[in-house]
Amino acid sequence: VQLQASGGGLVQLGESLRLSCLVSGSTVADLAFGWVRQAPGREREVVACMSKYSGLLEYPESVRGRFKISRDNANNLVFLDMNNLRPADTAVYYCAAVDFDHHCSMTARLYDYYGRGTQVTVSS
Repeated sequence: VQLQASGGGLVQLGESLRLSCLVSGSTVADLAFGWVRQAPGREREVVACMSKYSGLLEYPESVRGRFKISRDNANNLVFLDMNNLRPADTAVYYCAAVDFDHHCSMTARLYDYYGRGTQVTVSS
């Protein structure tokens, strides 16, 4: 499974970004997904996860209500919509996947597949 994230950039406080993850080697319908971020000097943090059948979505309190994970099965894409961005959201964002049947994980080390990250920088 190969994952390729894109869509990062430099934005100002309060603005929005949409990250995309192009999946190859599998179909998005067959995997659970997470978006994981890592800021300099900090541990990886799962900011959104989505179960295989999209029935379960989870977010940490730090982004709940501002971030939304979704998938496009027809085009084999996974998205992370980020609204009302804050400087604390500055990090490299990674798309991650794992073959869980009915749940997803808020633990970064449990994901089997990671793509190259995309930098998100929020200025104040």
